[in-house]
Amino acid sequence: MRGLMAVAMAGCVAAGALAGPWPTWRGPLGDGHSPEKGLPTAWGETQNLLWKAPLPGMGCSTPVVWGDSIFLTCVVEKDLLLLAYDTKGKEKWQAKLGSGNVPARTDEGNWASASAVTDGKHVWAFVASGDLACHAVDGTKVWAVNLQEKYGKFNIQFGMHSTPVLHDGKLFVQLLHTGAQLVIALDAATGKEVWKVTRPSEGTDENPHSYASPVLWQDGGKAYLVTHGNDHAVAHDLKDGHEIWRVIDLNPKDKYNKYLRFVASPVAAPGLIVVPTAKNGQVVGIKPGATGIVGPGSGHEQWRKPSNTPDVPSPLVADGLVYLCRENGTLICIDAASGQEYYQERTTAGRFRASPVLVDGHVLVTNRDKGTVTVVKAGKKFEKVADNTVPDVLAASPAIADGKIYLRGFKYLWAFGAPAR
Repeated sequence: MRGLMAVAMAGCVAAGALAGPWPTWRGPLGDGHSPEKGLPTAWGETQNLLWKAPLPGMGCSTPVVWGDSIFLTCVVEKDLLLLAYDTKGKEKWQAKLGSGNVPARTDEGNWASASAVTDGKHVWAFVASGDLACHAVDGTKVWAVNLQEKYGKFNIQFGMHSTPVLHDGKLFVQLLHTGAQLVIALDAATGKEVWKVTRPSEGTDENPHSYASPVLWQDGGKAYLVTHGNDHAVAHDLKDGHEIWRVIDLNPKDKYNKYLRFVASPVAAPGLIVVPTAKNGQVVGIKPGATGIVGPGSGHEQWRKPSNTPDVPSPLVADGLVYLCRENGTLICIDAASGQEYYQERTTAGRFRASPVLVDGHVLVTNRDKGTVTVVKAGKKFEKVADNTVPDVLAASPAIADGKIYLRGFKYLWAFGAPAR
């Protein structure tokens, strides 16, 4: 998928056009980076608003975009829906994925929190009922499977919200909960199992419940999957799922926290994998060539920070720097090679659930409650450029495609960009 995206983006740049799709929740390469240039840094209801489309129900999934299609999920009463809009804000179709819903902590989220993934021809969507389906981009259902029926009932406090990874014709899914610890590869064209592995851990109490998503590490022709949860981050071979490396002591046994469930996902850059934990715990930088057991002092660790992990937003790596957005809106910038901290600054007060996005030399961090996206200039010095607010709840990460910034709220899908001239 990364190879395909690189070719496609290179073609767009060569033609002098803006780069194209946003195929998964963290963008073209799954790392929170957008290749777009020239987007506005200021927007709102009266500035650079292209359109807003009312949504039929609430959800927290990030929109994914390819060509003239935008895909996201939501809950309407008890129906779990996949929605398709065009890039002018008109609904194209909707499809029912499954039924059921339990709100998470009243207003934190619901069963439509995992994001879809698309390759421009098909879209795959997973919801917390266990229903996973593939549709053609015109809405035609290709296949559907319920992962609870196939792999056992989910035993997880706030619902299964892990977004699948699409790569090389396969969908990779982690199902980490009290009832099972599984990593699965499915054929993306048919939904049939390619391989399944058990992912052992000694985690207890709430810790087997993972709300994180797997990520793909890739550098040239090398690639592997990283799963996260139940006290460990684990790398898996893409061919059969066997374990390549495992990060230990993320929840040290001598001061074990029974409630250290992981929500934030790792981020994988070619030269560094950043592993978060939870509840102001550790953050670890892993060398991608790691093998075996990776613990404190291991030569496979780049650095290990004892605190200041993001609890929900996933990290961002860019130009030799790591950005960590704490759940209270504090943005931390550290050196990717050494772990040295350059700054720790509050953006705005409130709850932060979305992951930061890098676009055209700026980091976007999203305040859930205030509906504010703060634009910070990338670099070792904290420099706030703008606070952009909409009257909505923003729990999903921003999506950026074809010259537009898309924000998914509880009430609306918003599109911002420079007005056409």
